[in-house]
Amino acid sequence: MSSVLLAEQVLNGLQLGVMLFLTAAGLTLIFGVMGLINLAHGSLYMIGAFAAAAVAGATGSFLLALAGALAAAALAGAIIEMAVIRRLYNADHLDQVLATFALILIFSEGTRWVFGSFPLFLDTPDALSGPMSLPGGIEYPKYRLALIGVGLAVAVGLWLLIEKTRLGIQIRAGENDREMIAALGVDIRKLYTLVFALGAALAGLAGALVGAIQSVQVGMGEPVLILAFVVIVIGGIGSIKGAFVGALLVGLTDTLGGIFLPELFKLFMEPSSATSLGSSLASMAIYILMSLVLIWRPTGLFGARP
Repeated sequence: MSSVLLAEQVLNGLQLGVMLFLTAAGLTLIFGVMGLINLAHGSLYMIGAFAAAAVAGATGSFLLALAGALAAAALAGAIIEMAVIRRLYNADHLDQVLATFALILIFSEGTRWVFGSFPLFLDTPDALSGPMSLPGGIEYPKYRLALIGVGLAVAVGLWLLIEKTRLGIQIRAGENDREMIAALGVDIRKLYTLVFALGAALAGLAGALVGAIQSVQVGMGEPVLILAFVVIVIGGIGSIKGAFVGALLVGLTDTLGGIFLPELFKLFMEPSSATSLGSSLASMAIYILMSLVLIWRPTGLFGARP
């Protein structure tokens, strides 16, 4: 395997990882602060993608499309939290799963009713179209490099928010003792709404960004939701650092596994069988990684020990 191909696949893995981080960060915040299992998080990812496609189609501006995705997903998240989720905080996890699963069906059918069943397409901005020459003779798409940059910038911004602001202090305190911060005068209902809207906005941003390299269609959030759960289990529930590290591990494992495993099996198997077996194992690689992490550290890489 050439070094150029390896470098391109590493960049692909990083791009997948940072986009998974945007989705998983919101999911782990919601679970860590609220103790809520939100299966509808993938639907917020889908809402962001459809909002971006609609705004881009109406205005022709990619930046306005991203702003529309953030606003639509955050608004949808705030409405969901106030209308539905607020009634589930004291319910057991089965009730949360059933209620948020119902939201998936509602959002899927509602989106299909508004936009139809055919996929939409979001064009990349002209300034980011085409490849960029990197050291080593690597030609890599500008837009995918921009996705990596945006993901890293959001990761830094989210870390600063959690670690350096008053809201971040309240979020971290809410993860440890919700009753105590409520007793100290923090409006816990407003905090929950803000956290849910923030998590929804991050998912919507990820959907909008990925929508320019994939088709925007109903149901696009469910596969991402599964990967996001894998990420937060690996990284540790409630940990932003864990979500970032877990997302990069999942992105690189998924991407490099699909390249290396078939080549590895070709060393002692016929090419067709090696490709088939390698591809099958590559699709299982992230779940094998999750199992190994949980065997070594049941709370995840950065999860708090009980």
